Amino acid sequence: MSIVCATNFSDDARRASTLAAELARKAGTPLWLVHVLNPDSVRAFGKALIGSAEAVLSDEQKRLEKLGAKVEPVLLTGEPAVRVEEFCRERGASLVVASRPPDESQFGGEGGTVDRMAQSLTVPLLVVRDPAPLEAWARGERPLKVLLGVDRSLPFEAARDWVLALGKGGPLDVVGGRVYWPEEEARRLGLNQRMDYGEASPELRQALERESADLVAPLAQAGGRSVRLRVEPGVGRIADHLVELADQEHVDLLVVGTHHRKALGRLWSVSRHALRLARMSVVCVPTQALSVGAETPLPEYREVMVTTDFSETGNRAVAHAFALAAPGGTVHLVHATESKPSLEEEARLREQLSTLVPKAARDRNVRLEIVPGGKDVVATLAQTAERLGVGAIVMGTHGRSGWKRAVLGSVTQSMLVHTDRPVLLVRAPGA
Repeated sequence: MSIVCATNFSDDARRASTLAAELARKAGTPLWLVHVLNPDSVRAFGKALIGSAEAVLSDEQKRLEKLGAKVEPVLLTGEPAVRVEEFCRERGASLVVASRPPDESQFGGEGGTVDRMAQSLTVPLLVVRDPAPLEAWARGERPLKVLLGVDRSLPFEAARDWVLALGKGGPLDVVGGRVYWPEEEARRLGLNQRMDYGEASPELRQALERESADLVAPLAQAGGRSVRLRVEPGVGRIADHLVELADQEHVDLLVVGTHHRKALGRLWSVSRHALRLARMSVVCVPTQALSVGAETPLPEYREVMVTTDFSETGNRAVAHAFALAAPGGTVHLVHATESKPSLEEEARLREQLSTLVPKAARDRNVRLEIVPGGKDVVATLAQTAERLGVGAIVMGTHGRSGWKRAVLGSVTQSMLVHTDRPVLLVRAPGA
């Protein structure tokens, strides 16, 4: 693995390359100092331009090697974002460092090299505004204060993993910043939302704070860093609020996950607008950087939801849920009703549910949930899973196929559409 620093020889690029050298030295990894020439300029000026660029690269190499880094100069020709991405793939780079002038307009650089790299790179991109705090951290002089953008997405998981890896290099003070749209989150969780535009009910705020704490838990569990949360409602673009949080917290580095969005989707891209608006350095971590394979941590299901309609397969699923839950975890045993049950009916249903808990699992945590589903049982179950923040859902399925599935429909099949959480389907033998 190696670090790539893309430079255009400006003063800001020199400061970014100095930081890249400090990071490479600290990590004990090579630094590739890359400059990309414009093909039209090469055709016009030929060897004179190439020779001049090589001379500047050589001078930069000597300067940076005095910092203790191993530096390899690279001169390429073509479209910068494309050539840097190709070079990163060839060399197995782990990070790209580039600069953005501090006095650049908030809307400047539209379609520029940094903007294009953020949308095309499959490795994290560090865009340097103020290198001083990062350099001091790399030299072991102080902790690094980081704001990590939090949500339920693969880009967030990639960004969280990157911060975890960064923490191995020195102490971090991490703030998890989550900005949300109250109305959207209330629908997802199946909660009643107050009518005040942009304001969250106490129940919604508590649910999101609990969910956010679970999302950043791996950072706190890793040790060696302090982690706290800022969960705030927002109106409009998430990036605007996230950058404001970063300013309020006086962080040194803003870290956000990113999708490679196209066309109109980029209008709402958090990473794209964070790069323009932030006055501190920003790291954009693409989903492709997410650890897969030998380095992937094993998931631990501490909260598992199992649903039953008291059918044979629904009841069989309960034991599987207890087997899936980690030691000390909680199984939420859920039954959805068509209407709100009376107190007597609810007591009877709870008794019926309790009889399904295997004796071998009596020492496990179990919660019995009776939820009125109304006309849309599937939506109610999906919202319940979100509200409980479960790691996995276990369901029984009748295994119908062909015309039976088309006519009768399938709650299980619909749940697969309504949730992005892992679902374990339990079928009867021979079904």
